[in-house]
Amino acid sequence: MIKPIDRNKVRIRKHVRVRKKISGTPERPRLCVFRSSRHIYAQIIDDTKGITLAAASTLDEALKGKLEYTGNKAAAREVGKLIGSKALEKGIKQVVFDRGGYLYHGRVKELAEGAREAGLEF
Repeated sequence: MIKPIDRNKVRIRKHVRVRKKISGTPERPRLCVFRSSRHIYAQIIDDTKGITLAAASTLDEALKGKLEYTGNKAAAREVGKLIGSKALEKGIKQVVFDRGGYLYHGRVKELAEGAREAGLEF
């Protein structure tokens, strides 16, 4: 009998493979994305110190009344704009984009484009 594919295990394998090559530095921290079926999360991480410099998600207070639904592309773009503005407040202009093993499509792409709109470069 054929076993069903566990998509999350496949994603984690891809993520581990990508993380071997991508690392955040103080000059260019890593913009990491995680998405669930209902929400999307973004963090800017300095991997040399192991600290999170900025974080945003659809659960943030700044987006509470602004979003009608949190699991769509419009919400992802707003999270991208929010993480971009938080990064610029802390003096971060350039980041390395870590898509977390997800395809660069849909909500992940919208988050990246929203961050670029806010002024982040990657």
